[in-house]
Amino acid sequence: MIRHEKKQIMKKVWEIFWEGLSVKKIVLILLGAAITSFGLYNIHQQTSITEGGVMGMMLLINHWLGISSSLITPVLDLACYGLAFRYLGGQFIKISILSTMGVSWFFSLWEKKPPLLPDFSAYPLLAAVLGGCFIGIGVGLIVRQGGSSGGDDALALVIGKVTGWRLSRAYLFTDLTVLILSLSYIPLQKIVFSLVTVTISSWLIDFVQNTDFSRRSQGRPKEAVLEE
Repeated sequence: MIRHEKKQIMKKVWEIFWEGLSVKKIVLILLGAAITSFGLYNIHQQTSITEGGVMGMMLLINHWLGISSSLITPVLDLACYGLAFRYLGGQFIKISILSTMGVSWFFSLWEKKPPLLPDFSAYPLLAAVLGGCFIGIGVGLIVRQGGSSGGDDALALVIGKVTGWRLSRAYLFTDLTVLILSLSYIPLQKIVFSLVTVTISSWLIDFVQNTDFSRRSQGRPKEAVLEE
């Protein structure tokens, strides 16, 4: 009897989790996860381009306080997701779980192979531009489906929701804040390239999320998820 009740509860939880997730939405989330993780592994990680947002804050805290990144990252992400649940709701968290798992799985897949792109370390500006494009398009696809790929996205979406800012402005605010603080231990030259990549990615995330690509709309902006 107890086993039967447990199965019924698990079945109900499973149905609730997948409710509202169409095959098309799941495919687009996983595509975004694949593009994002591909850029992070093949460009950002290979060329040591630092990040803003939660990832940059993790590196900053690790440098000055010596706290392990493995401890800092989940704390920062959980704090951001706690805010996201308060302002964006449970559906957002549900989709974010799927997208975060997708990013993690694809990242582990790329790590099993040598980098598929050339090493752009000698061309940091090119690396910054390409990296920004991969992150912007990949994360943009995920955000367009109503979720996030990590704490960075969740925090930017909450800021946009509370302040009414465009998503690109919210992303830039969090990234620039961390990058400015990172000047305390990272040379200005490297920060400049990071600024290039976060500017491009912020604009692309906003563009991909808010543009209606259907023929009938002829490219007119759709209402942002945050304004619904």
